[in-house]
Amino acid sequence: MKTAEVYKYLERIDNLLRAEVRQGDTKLQPVQLEILHYLSICNRHSNIPAAVTEYLGLTKGTVSQTLTVLESKGLIEKVPDTRDRRVVHLFLTEQGKAVVATSLPPTTLKQGLGFMAPEAREQLARGLAALLEGMQAARQYKAFGVCGACAYLRETETGHCCDLTGLPLETEQLRQICREFQPAAGEGEQAA
Repeated sequence: MKTAEVYKYLERIDNLLRAEVRQGDTKLQPVQLEILHYLSICNRHSNIPAAVTEYLGLTKGTVSQTLTVLESKGLIEKVPDTRDRRVVHLFLTEQGKAVVATSLPPTTLKQGLGFMAPEAREQLARGLAALLEGMQAARQYKAFGVCGACAYLRETETGHCCDLTGLPLETEQLRQICREFQPAAGEGEQAA
């Protein structure tokens, strides 16, 4: 398949997904829902405005304004870091979690995937993961991979620990993405 053809399909899919968000019950802009989604999948070291900016490839100003709107709507909460008051952590409120749970993945995507055979869905997921990994490598973007596949992950007698931060990781955190992700030797990146 030609690059232009792949682009055509990806662009059209993106337009359909964004149109559904704009027409949805949430009355949120696509960028607002993208930030809520990111905050729903990132770990406690990556829930800061700088990581949102890196992940979405937006300007600091756009992210700052969008975060202010999301906070005013009661969808996120800004909490100063206990060790460094200059750092602000972003958390979904219960209302924000509900928006993510009811809006993502979009119905259009679920319905479209429903028309595909299970093997085709698996092949598509693998292909998109490889495309993402290649694009990130080509532009030297951060991978934002899951903690469970990270080189910094270490098993301890009591569970798991991040060697970079020295902090323990709970089971749910192993499935969350981190901006400090480094692929483990021989592992696929499982990037987001």
